[in-house]
Amino acid sequence: MTESSDGLPAELAAAREEYTRGGLAEADLLPDPVQMFERWYAEARDAGIHEPNAMVVATAAADGSPSARMVLLKGVSPRGFVFYTNLRSRKGRDLAGNPRCALLFPWHPLERQVRVEGIATQLPREDVDAYFHSRPRGSQLGAHASHQSTVVSGREELATAYDDVAARFEGADVPLPDEWGGYRVLPERVEFWQGRPGRMHDRLLYRHTHGGWVIERLAP
Repeated sequence: MTESSDGLPAELAAAREEYTRGGLAEADLLPDPVQMFERWYAEARDAGIHEPNAMVVATAAADGSPSARMVLLKGVSPRGFVFYTNLRSRKGRDLAGNPRCALLFPWHPLERQVRVEGIATQLPREDVDAYFHSRPRGSQLGAHASHQSTVVSGREELATAYDDVAARFEGADVPLPDEWGGYRVLPERVEFWQGRPGRMHDRLLYRHTHGGWVIERLAP
């Protein structure tokens, strides 16, 4: 197999697409980034993108070690972007020591991305409880059976834990686990990215200041 000077397969180094679906001008933007996000989200949903609420959540530990994973957005409002998770997972431990995080919505079929940077705060337990009990029962049981990010001996251990939990709560409501919670990310920066030909992409950034939102164009 022919390799590039980087040691990568030549076809990987040459892989690229030209982005031609459209552009993004300052005149296209709404005054508020959350309203603009809701517009783009609706367009992603209506375009049939699989799980348009899937987002990358990037965190950093107290020592600066980064990590990222896919999570589902479960709410958005002027107060921020909401997701739920195990508070003792790696992301939960990271956010306990460093609440700054970043979100990324990769809407590839539309040649779009939305990037959010902000500060995460835990949701009130009553909000978490209400959402937890709106989930399918199987997901509720799984939240008890799996202590996210901990090491397990194998799939059999997980299956046994799930069966044990199912038996324990048979015929009863599944209670909210102590370690399960949610976060709201209050945005400080929101970037809307639209692919353009020649890699001259449109990047329009909302940056929060004491006077409100400032919109800036970034070089691609």
